[in-house]
Amino acid sequence: MRAGSQDSPATKDAHGAAGLVGMSAVEAAAAIQSGDVGAEELVQACLDRIAELEDIVQAWAHLDAEYALTQARNADEARRAGVALGPLHGVPVGIKDIFDTQDMPTEDGTVLHAGRRPQFDATAVALLRQAGAVILGKTVTTELAVYAPGKTTNPHDPTRTAGGSSSGSAAAVAAHMVPLTIGTQTNGSVIRPASYCGVYGFKPSHGLISRHRVLQQSRPLDTVGVFANSIEDVALIAEQLMRFDEHDPDTRPHAAPKLTETVVEEPPVAPQVALVKTPVWEQADDSTQAAIAELAKFVGEDVEEVVLPDAFEQAVGWHQTIMEADLARSFEREYATGKQRLSSILREMIERGQTVTAVAYNNAVGQARELNAMLTSIFQKFDVILTPATTGEAPSGLGSTGSPIFCTVWTLCGVPAVTVPLLEGADSMPLGAQLVGAKGDDARLLRTARWLVRAVQD
Repeated sequence: MRAGSQDSPATKDAHGAAGLVGMSAVEAAAAIQSGDVGAEELVQACLDRIAELEDIVQAWAHLDAEYALTQARNADEARRAGVALGPLHGVPVGIKDIFDTQDMPTEDGTVLHAGRRPQFDATAVALLRQAGAVILGKTVTTELAVYAPGKTTNPHDPTRTAGGSSSGSAAAVAAHMVPLTIGTQTNGSVIRPASYCGVYGFKPSHGLISRHRVLQQSRPLDTVGVFANSIEDVALIAEQLMRFDEHDPDTRPHAAPKLTETVVEEPPVAPQVALVKTPVWEQADDSTQAAIAELAKFVGEDVEEVVLPDAFEQAVGWHQTIMEADLARSFEREYATGKQRLSSILREMIERGQTVTAVAYNNAVGQARELNAMLTSIFQKFDVILTPATTGEAPSGLGSTGSPIFCTVWTLCGVPAVTVPLLEGADSMPLGAQLVGAKGDDARLLRTARWLVRAVQD
């Protein structure tokens, strides 16, 4: 297990610039609101950090330093004028380059969308602005947020992948370029890069955060997620995004979950943890299996191994049916007009998706609902599921973003998941432990994650 973050050429010395880039988002927000730190001061420190490391990490698809500073100066002026301040006032946030931004390009990681300039913000971006955040820039995504890698490298070892598809978002937080970022997950695109880069990644329950004006892959699977360097920071940004949006048919009118309030509470009783190896356990390497076993042993008598029902053995296939059929539909225009400019892996996924019948697709969607119902019985006894986040450490080489296989079933079921950077692999690279909660029980999931982190660190 690893109780703290790992030093590397891109992650050490994060407390430079008067400690500003090492501040948590919670600390930064409080310091800005009190006037102890200026938003411009913090944004400049982040920009300096980016200038120092971007040639190695390559986390950013679009960055306009002067525009970022202009936003920060406006935030400082608003505070001095006595304007009501939002929870993220003056705090810089990075945005995965598949979220529309009316003042920045949104190119979706493909040459087919080069130069694209949306006229409106995605709902998630608008909510961040409403909360007072400074939109620092756009982070690198894989091609159309699928599997073909972008330029980003792992901050702990630039010869390894940062994961995908939210590669730039995870790497930017890991390198302390920015305290908060947002991304998306359709298979493993939040949890996997967070695990590889050694940061916290949170995929909320499906339908809690609007995907309006976010590049669509698959309505049943697409989920907006967040990255940060602490559970408290995860709660702070995620809470601002959990709002009903009539433009996203999967969101529902509800009171916003009180994540920031709940996450700092002590659990009323010791959380009960289900160790779930899943049907793909053998795909985890030896060091991952050993690390998860060590963590389970550390938690002790509150952990019980649970075997999923046999139906879960088909979950990966059902997910593939849904995802590839939806890719064929969502990227129909790109395939028709620019097939040769797409990667071979994406072309093949689209072509397989074109052959999926309506019967097979609807069956897969229905089976996902059945699997989620089966999970309900597990969560009647257990607070969370403990399972690997990835098959192992970030793979060497930049030609692949690694396997999402340990995320697939949870994305299919639409349940919330968070990865915590508590473990390390055989090469001393970060390795996340994934905690999964009941659908809609996001606040308790994060509270339990914080409980586990504190137990390990103490």
